[in-house]
Amino acid sequence: MSPDDFVVAIPARHDATRLPGKPLRPLAGEPLVLHVARRALAAGAREVWVAADDARIADALQGSGVQVAMTSPAHASGTDRLAECARIAGWADDTVVVNLQGDEPFAPADGIRTVAALLRDSGAEMSTLAAPVEDVDTLLDPNAVKVVRADNGDALYFSRAPVPWPRDAFATDRSRLPEGHTWLRHIGIYGYRAGFLQRFAAMPPGRLERVESLEQLRVLEAGHRIAVALTPSPFPPGVDTPDDLARAEERIATDRTRG
Repeated sequence: MSPDDFVVAIPARHDATRLPGKPLRPLAGEPLVLHVARRALAAGAREVWVAADDARIADALQGSGVQVAMTSPAHASGTDRLAECARIAGWADDTVVVNLQGDEPFAPADGIRTVAALLRDSGAEMSTLAAPVEDVDTLLDPNAVKVVRADNGDALYFSRAPVPWPRDAFATDRSRLPEGHTWLRHIGIYGYRAGFLQRFAAMPPGRLERVESLEQLRVLEAGHRIAVALTPSPFPPGVDTPDDLARAEERIATDRTRG
């Protein structure tokens, strides 16, 4: 299997809770989902699919070079939506699928490729990325998911809590990161084979998943491996709120000025 033999699937739900109509929100004059699709195309995927729940998303992607799967609006998660997309696309069970979130307009191409390569090389059921935590505010932020790895690179646990907890250092000072330690922030991009994607979507939610509201814990609790690599390039923040969208506009404007 060649290094570029992978597909990218992008879940795109129209009525996002914190930013309704998110896939179609204009960013630099074009729909947000179109920017994400271009990042996937730039990574060299064999196929790029958007799993949409609204015909307006399909209309916005006409002529973009990506394919659209019209999926049920009743799906509870992006994983469920991608499982239906895989069935519509007709992917063989061994197809390497990269799940790129639909709110990542700046996802680096090498990061997308790394997730696909890690899945093949590790033999794990899933793969994902992480980046070092650089400040104590991120470590303590429940919206920044942390991941702990084993020596072989597999995930031991994902949590919204600051794990591992530096007991002695934080007993006296929680204003900065203790020296000599490393924490990892999870980046929400995943790789799996199409067959495992169907199994994942069919699993009942796990106890840990329900506690932390982190779907990937379902996989660990069921005894499966998730390989974790450090991202080769930074993943700028995604777009989840109106403020995020404004910051993304500023980033594009700055990049164009520099270019």
